[in-house]
Amino acid sequence: MMRSGMRGGDGWNVIMGLDFREKHAAGASSPLPGGIPPVSGLAVRRSRRCPALLAVVLLAVACTRAGDARAGEALVAVATNFAEVMPPLVEAFEGRSGHELRYTTGSTGQLYAQISKRAPFDAFLAADTERPERLVAEERAVATSRFTYARGRLVLWSRDANRIEADGAGTLRDAPPRKLAMANPRLAPYGAAARETLERLGLWDEFKPRIAMAQNVGQAYAMVHMGAAEMGFVARSALPAKDGDAPGSHWPVPAALHDPIRQDAVLLARSEDNAAARAFLDFLAGPQGRRIIADHGYEME
Repeated sequence: MMRSGMRGGDGWNVIMGLDFREKHAAGASSPLPGGIPPVSGLAVRRSRRCPALLAVVLLAVACTRAGDARAGEALVAVATNFAEVMPPLVEAFEGRSGHELRYTTGSTGQLYAQISKRAPFDAFLAADTERPERLVAEERAVATSRFTYARGRLVLWSRDANRIEADGAGTLRDAPPRKLAMANPRLAPYGAAARETLERLGLWDEFKPRIAMAQNVGQAYAMVHMGAAEMGFVARSALPAKDGDAPGSHWPVPAALHDPIRQDAVLLARSEDNAAARAFLDFLAGPQGRRIIADHGYEME
């Protein structure tokens, strides 16, 4: 099943279970609030010549929509670092549940702000514990649904296979890059972990003029990948592995240098009765979901 992304008017990237081009060609009309394209649409033109054909088409549409009514659908807000894991998760979930899942990615801080402004999300996969906890306290999320679905790993990465030594801290001290990419610490937990790492190494003040600040950890990865920064702090899950190792050179940041990156999921209060959203969170916490997450470089609790 193909999936495609579309950027909404407010910057949301909506990924749908069905190819948007198919739906758009089928007659999708005006977007929903927030720039989210309608899930389905079929233009049926009245025909005086073929009333029987029209009846068949309308019957087919009715049957299709009756089937859609039995299955549920959900829109999930997903932290950028977890974007690479979502396609296999969605494919496995939809294949076994019959539900349809769409998702949008962004920094945890940006998604939290959108949820606070009543964005139409059903569940939230954050890159920290703070924002889901805050949503529960604000009664915008279901307290009993909250759980840690993954623990992230921070790495210092360069495309140059010889740039970062086994002692990455030594590389930062002795051969600092001209530009160091990292996510904004105020918006992204991986950015906060990167700042904590530099602070605990005593390098934060020295590196301030060298930092190429990104809105999220995905953008930090893109800066390094495109050569805008010589190296950067990125999520280990973002590095594609070849023969069991990541391309270029990287240094797994020791856990002692930053607070744990625990990533919590939560069902949003507006969707407490959304069967598809609940089923997806159950799947995420189950053995198949956990296996897919672990296969993408995350640690599990």
